[in-house]
Amino acid sequence: MHKAGFVNIVGNPNVGKSTLMNLLVGERISIATFKAQTTRHRIMGILNTDEAQIVFSDTPGVLKPNYKLQEAMLRFSRSALRDADVLLYVTDMIETPEKNMEFIAEVNKLDVPVLVLINKIDLSNQAELTKRVEQLHALLPNAEILPISALAKFNVDVVLRRIMQLLPDSPPYFDKDQLTDKPARFFVTEIIREKILLHYDKEIPYVVEAAVELFKETEGSIYIRANIYVERDSQKGIIIGHEGAALKKVATEARRELEKFFDKKIFIELLVKVNKDWRNSDKKLRMFGYNQKD
Repeated sequence: MHKAGFVNIVGNPNVGKSTLMNLLVGERISIATFKAQTTRHRIMGILNTDEAQIVFSDTPGVLKPNYKLQEAMLRFSRSALRDADVLLYVTDMIETPEKNMEFIAEVNKLDVPVLVLINKIDLSNQAELTKRVEQLHALLPNAEILPISALAKFNVDVVLRRIMQLLPDSPPYFDKDQLTDKPARFFVTEIIREKILLHYDKEIPYVVEAAVELFKETEGSIYIRANIYVERDSQKGIIIGHEGAALKKVATEARRELEKFFDKKIFIELLVKVNKDWRNSDKKLRMFGYNQKD
């Protein structure tokens, strides 16, 4: 009998959700950096075997919104509670277990299996881990609790085996050769954003969005023109850098990453544009794909 289901990954920012999903899927689907709020969309990664199809879903970190972009991100996270066959609630040894009790209360109401994954256990010891397990068991009494280290790949195989056991019997939801639900253009913008997250400090990565204007594919190459949006002229100057050096570095690193991703020669042109207060503009958020409603 074939198994299939939706396994949604939720939790607070910066606990390792994207790193975990990439490991579980076996492909690099989500941006995974050391900075919080890296994931902004709900991103599906599909693992196919002969006997099963697991549709993983990475979601933005749960936080109290300060502007409309974060409201949209929170909607993506909450939507993952509604359609899960199995829920992975990821926390770690660093954050306070009681953080975001409102979201934990929503998780407690679910009638699907919940696996609480305590990540980054390599940063702790056995006594601290035992205490954390007890705290989380009190907060989420119906959940199974598993310690992991996504970075060290510890216990990730155990998590995958448990998911396989919990999946319902079902035919596949997607074609067996499909890896994600997102189009190619989405991954172009994600890789551009990742390079900006890695190379710019302070608020710059959080006021940046990218959009593909042209994606022209031939048999052996892809030509891409993309816009990088910021909110102020001063931020545009920082992104471009002295004599364009900073932007050139982003373009070069994005090109290399995209050539590995698409296995084709990439030609990429990046332009920087100012769009004041785009994070609070319904129109712009719709343009960037943050248009999901509750």
